[in-house]
Amino acid sequence: MGLRIIKRAIWHENPIFHQMLGVCSALAVTTRVENALIMSLAVTVVSMGTGAMVSLFKGLIPRKARLMVEMIFIATFVILFDQLLKAYYFSMSKQLGPYVGLIITNCIILGRAEAFAIKNRVGPSILDGLGNGIGYGMILLTVAIFRELLGAGTLMGHRLMPAGYEPARAILLAPGAFLIMGVIIWIVRGIQLGRARRSS
Repeated sequence: MGLRIIKRAIWHENPIFHQMLGVCSALAVTTRVENALIMSLAVTVVSMGTGAMVSLFKGLIPRKARLMVEMIFIATFVILFDQLLKAYYFSMSKQLGPYVGLIITNCIILGRAEAFAIKNRVGPSILDGLGNGIGYGMILLTVAIFRELLGAGTLMGHRLMPAGYEPARAILLAPGAFLIMGVIIWIVRGIQLGRARRSS
């Protein structure tokens, strides 16, 4: 049951693949793999925590105030993660700047709170948050690998390309992120459609 929830969240209900939600961070933080890794961790932690809290208190939240309460839960976990990042990894906190704080407005987390956590128990809601965080992170890390490798010739700060390699600086610009992400989504959707046709 647990693995099925995670697999569905990663593959079948991934909001980047299917609704193109949460793509703004792909433009901002995927110039380096390390940045994308920390942002993915942040979204996963916030998504799991929010899912748990929304599920735990769903019977006590007035319907009219539900979105506001969900945003308060999201903001609480974002602030906690941001403060921990500043305390233990200050250099990364400076590099990410305001983008960790902007997780509060990430449609993925609020969307899963409304679509899943508000209707399910705490355990499945945490697993759904984990699956969505992993799915989001897979996209971010894939985009970051291509952007850092092709745009800077490095990976995790280590030079991998030959000495004569001329970095494709354009790939580090916002259109480069859109291009790579578009190709990834095209490939994944093609695989999903192919499987759906074979099973029908």
